[in-house]
Amino acid sequence: MSNRDNARPVYSTEAGRICPRCGWPEHNCQCSRKAEEPVPSRIVAKLRMEKKGRGGKTVTVVDGLPRNAAFLKALSQDLKRACGTGGTVIDGGIELHGDLRDRLRDVLAQKGYVVKG
Repeated sequence: MSNRDNARPVYSTEAGRICPRCGWPEHNCQCSRKAEEPVPSRIVAKLRMEKKGRGGKTVTVVDGLPRNAAFLKALSQDLKRACGTGGTVIDGGIELHGDLRDRLRDVLAQKGYVVKG
């Protein structure tokens, strides 16, 4: 067996510089994509109900929100307080325990958001 059979690329001109934090090429760095999005003046919230992969439990997902951690955390606290239920912040959305679509429509509309679903 020669050295060429088990050789691996040490440097590639195809990828160029590699980000030391995430390991992706610098031009497609995944670290910079997780930056905070500004909160737009018009927010469109999409509601959906999910059961799959949760042992038959129902959750309501508020999706389509800006990816801003402080905004999502504050909105999550307000929604959980208004609905009297638990929940969590997921990537770009909020999950609340139970089927709360009707109640969430009213709460989000009072906040001035456009609600779909």
